[in-house]
Amino acid sequence: MNSGGRPELSSTRAEETLVPKIIFQEADGTRIEVEAPVGKTIMEAARDSNVPGIDADCGGALACATCHCYFSDDQIGMLPAKSASEEDMINFANAEVKDGSRLSCQISITQDMDGWVVQVPDTQ
Repeated sequence: MNSGGRPELSSTRAEETLVPKIIFQEADGTRIEVEAPVGKTIMEAARDSNVPGIDADCGGALACATCHCYFSDDQIGMLPAKSASEEDMINFANAEVKDGSRLSCQISITQDMDGWVVQVPDTQ
């Protein structure tokens, strides 16, 4: 009993942890929805789910630009700023570099990203 005379509620089930889903949209409009565990990078989630167009040649070492993606203005505002190294490396991307261009290996997934649509360029 708690101090108010009522029995304490005990929970026998663990709290559910929702796994965010990220939707990768290819240049032709094809959409691929993947489960994206919090803490992984967007590149890792794409690579582990075999999303076409995310080559990830360097495995996330910030040594290539083959995980280049486009994010919306709203999404960019929620992401950490690009490092100088990412800014330099993204200039080597084969696809057009736009305001929403980021290297997906530099973006860790958060619960707030559930349902995000990430645009995959037509080439890496």
